[in-house]
Amino acid sequence: MTDTVTTSGSSSASKNLFARLIGVITSPKDTFADVARAPRWFGMLAVTTVAAAVFTALPLTTDAGRQSALEQQVQQMKSFGFDVNDQMYEQMERRAGMMPYTTAGGVLVVGTIVAVIASGILFAVFNAGLGGTASFKQLFSVFVHAGVISTLSAVFSGALNYFRGTMSSVSNLSALLPMVPETSFVGHLLAAIDIFLIWYVFVLALGLAVLYRRRTQPIAITLFSIYGVIAIVIALVKTRLGG
Repeated sequence: MTDTVTTSGSSSASKNLFARLIGVITSPKDTFADVARAPRWFGMLAVTTVAAAVFTALPLTTDAGRQSALEQQVQQMKSFGFDVNDQMYEQMERRAGMMPYTTAGGVLVVGTIVAVIASGILFAVFNAGLGGTASFKQLFSVFVHAGVISTLSAVFSGALNYFRGTMSSVSNLSALLPMVPETSFVGHLLAAIDIFLIWYVFVLALGLAVLYRRRTQPIAITLFSIYGVIAIVIALVKTRLGG
């Protein structure tokens, strides 16, 4: 139990929004201790979801970005057995102009819903299953603050893809190892493993460890194991479908 952190009894002033945003990146342990002591989530959720929405939609404001997204949609439909004829393709092209807005709106709505659901699952596991005493507000605040890393990924990928004119991932292992065939099982597995997502999982594990005064390692191993299983399932399904 050498990784235990106390989250109460500090007389120091609580960090402001900007300090917490930077702190998740530079000093996550201290930042999560502050969040656990004084849980606040609305400002951080607003900043991270809006930034993620803007930068996710940014490449779609270019003709090349919309064309890349359109081709990805066609490939996905074909991988599920749908025959995309000329008429369907023309309809998809006409709707492409709305992609920046529908994508940004989807990120705002889905991102918030996922945060609530995932926090609820973690709350049930740690409080009901493991006897933790943290409030849902504390856990939700920790989860939202860990999302800074996901937002950083969206900013990095969105800005780079804007200039590249594409919607492809720039931080997964498939992009870093282009010599591996994309349609192979290994290629799909590498595509499911993202550098920023690995960073995010570790930061979330650290935040949960601080909040529940537990060791980081067991939590991180559990979360990474779940991530690994999901990545393998995704790779198997895509390989089976030939996508």
